[in-house]
Amino acid sequence: MRLTCYDYRLTNKFDGRQKMKAAYFMKNGGPEVMQYGDVPDPVAGPGQVLVDVYATSVNGADWKVRAGHYAPITNFPYIPGRDLSGVVSALGAGVSEFAIGDAVVGVCDVGQEAAYAEKVAIKSAIVARKPESLTHAECSAVSLIGITALISLEDTLQLKSGETILIQGGAGGVASFAIQFAKHLGARVITTASAANHDYLRGLGADQIIDYNKQDFTKVVSGCDAVFDTVGGDVATRSFAVLRPGGRAAFIASGNAAPTPPRADVVSLRPKVGRDRVHLDRTFSLVTGGAVRVPEITLFALSEAAAAHKVSEGRHFRGKLVFKVR
Repeated sequence: MRLTCYDYRLTNKFDGRQKMKAAYFMKNGGPEVMQYGDVPDPVAGPGQVLVDVYATSVNGADWKVRAGHYAPITNFPYIPGRDLSGVVSALGAGVSEFAIGDAVVGVCDVGQEAAYAEKVAIKSAIVARKPESLTHAECSAVSLIGITALISLEDTLQLKSGETILIQGGAGGVASFAIQFAKHLGARVITTASAANHDYLRGLGADQIIDYNKQDFTKVVSGCDAVFDTVGGDVATRSFAVLRPGGRAAFIASGNAAPTPPRADVVSLRPKVGRDRVHLDRTFSLVTGGAVRVPEITLFALSEAAAAHKVSEGRHFRGKLVFKVR
C-alpha cells in the first residue's frame, strides 16, 4: 500500500500561506529523524473540512511508515498521524453537514496521513461529531483503535455470543478495545500480556490471561472459535494452532495480507479497515454508553514526537500515547 501525505513542502516563503507547527520527517529512519517545525497550512478542498487539531494519537503504523516498512515515500516533509480530534475552522466547497466551530473526530483516509499537525484537511464524509462527554485526548485515543476493533471482530471475524476468542497483545490500544467489545458481544475472552498488565486486563473483562513471558499460549489454549492478532511475527503464525477446525483468525500486524495458515481447516483473514462515519459513531456510542472504556492515556507534546515513537516502537506500554496539540 502506498502512503501519501498532503503536500507540505518546506520553502522560505511558504507560497504565501500561513504557517502551522507539525511533527514530520525528511527521510526514513529511527525515532531520531522526527523533527518539529513550521510547515504551510493545509487548505480545505471540495468536500473537505479544515480541522484545528487539539489531539492526535500514536499508532503502530506511524513508526512503521517512518522506519520505511511500507512503500517508499517520495514527498517530504512527511507528516505522520492517522486520527484526530479538534474543531472545524473552514469548510470546503459542497460541505453542508458541519459548521465552523463544530467539534469533530476523524481518521485520515486510507493511504493518507497528516494528523501530527495543528491543522488537517479531511473529507467531511469520514468525520463524525465529537461527543461532549469526552475530551479531545480521549476521542483521539479511541477513534482508530475503535473502528479497527469493530471491523475486525464484528465485520471480519463475525464473532458471536458464546464463542471463545484469543486476543493477542491485550494491553495495546486496539486489543484492549477488542477485549471489551468481545465481552459486549457475549464472547469468552482469552488474552496474552505480561504479568504487570494482568490486573488491568481483568478490569477490562478478560476471562483468562496468559503471561507470555512464562507460558507458551499454544500449550495452554486450544479449541478457540477465533483469534485476533495485534502482535505479528511468530505470534501470528503460531496462533493458528489454537483454533478449532473451522475456526478463523484475523491479523492486523502482519502487513497488507493475512499469513498463510499451516492447516487447511481454518480461515486466515486481513480486516479491511476503511474510514466512515458509521463506524466512528458506533465506536463512540460504545464508549459513551459504558460498554467500552477509554484506554489509559500517556500525553506527549507534539514536539516530543521522537520520544513518543521510541516508546511506541518498544511495544512495552499500556493503552494509548496521545499528543496534546492545543
